[in-house]
Amino acid sequence: MPPKAKAAGKGRAPAKRKLAEEFPPGEVLTDVGKKSWKLGAPIGQGGFGLIYLADENSAKPVGADARYVIKVVRPQALSFSFLNHTVGLVGLQFALSPHSVLIQSWMRSHKLKNLGVPRYWGSGLHDKGGKKYRFMVIDRLGSDLQKKFEECGRRFSRKLVLQLGLRLLDILEYIHEHEYVHADIKASNLMLSHSDPNQVYLVDYGLAYRYSPDGVLKEYKEDPKRCHDGTIEFTSIDAHKGVVPCRRGDLEILSYCMVQWLCGRLPWEDKLQDPVYVRDSKIRSQENISEFMTKCFSSQEKPDEIQKFMQEVKALGYHDKPPYEKFRSILQAGLKAIQAKDDGKMEFTTINGAASPAQVSAQQHNPQPKLKYS
Repeated sequence: MPPKAKAAGKGRAPAKRKLAEEFPPGEVLTDVGKKSWKLGAPIGQGGFGLIYLADENSAKPVGADARYVIKVVRPQALSFSFLNHTVGLVGLQFALSPHSVLIQSWMRSHKLKNLGVPRYWGSGLHDKGGKKYRFMVIDRLGSDLQKKFEECGRRFSRKLVLQLGLRLLDILEYIHEHEYVHADIKASNLMLSHSDPNQVYLVDYGLAYRYSPDGVLKEYKEDPKRCHDGTIEFTSIDAHKGVVPCRRGDLEILSYCMVQWLCGRLPWEDKLQDPVYVRDSKIRSQENISEFMTKCFSSQEKPDEIQKFMQEVKALGYHDKPPYEKFRSILQAGLKAIQAKDDGKMEFTTINGAASPAQVSAQQHNPQPKLKYS
């Protein structure tokens, strides 16, 4: 059963957790494939663990330009989220592995230059002082989009939002075709490439769910014990009702993200401590999408393509395969309407009407960790 809802409402600071002991630079870890990795300096933290620069083991120290990071988790923290990363999602792990032909063949067949899924390089157990620590090796990434969102005054440009929507459709289609849904799309789970500021990656597969094991779709069943799983402001109505995640849920979550990125705030963000209120607000928004858009945007700013996107999501059944190309055409039409195109360049700039940096600082009740790979 996935972890319970993660809210980011006012006054909700993340619970403090005891992190893994800090290992010295040069510590060598060996993954399940018998490959050795050397730790560098710690550069951040995620849930239950520290994140280190890392490289393949050699006589050289790990430098500031290291290509990889390793997350090390304390012995007691055999959390569902981390087990999902390292043990439970074997199929998704394979789909994200750079040694798999899946990613490259998929990119060729779909004519993609890039696909924003983090590459998983290995994982294992490390014995230190009689204690065993779990670890995972992935590509080093850069800043998360939540930080960019705050820096831009909690508003992204319409062009940027549509570009992000297109990138996420590519990512979600790939994940969905390999029998998984992500279930926790949000700005803090989107990270820029360390080397290319125009590439974005969807990270944190702690809530990822295999919706169709061996091609058999999970049945729709409401479970009060699972209600409100996910990040409360974005999670799907299905999740609010305790239904296991499905493909339409990922697209519903994406639609809420795009609305927030464009207008700065979702209508239910004033009561995130009340999940039933949030659920009912989302249900009302789906019942009258036009009215919902009017609450979020002035008539001059209302993005017709987002309303159409939400209407298409609403039309999906629980088991339906999303028409990804149709969703792409909706967002591309939005770019055309503002006389822009998906040129591959993502511009993070403060736009007219956005909050000032001082206002943004005052709004930040839950600052994000420096780096997040949890």
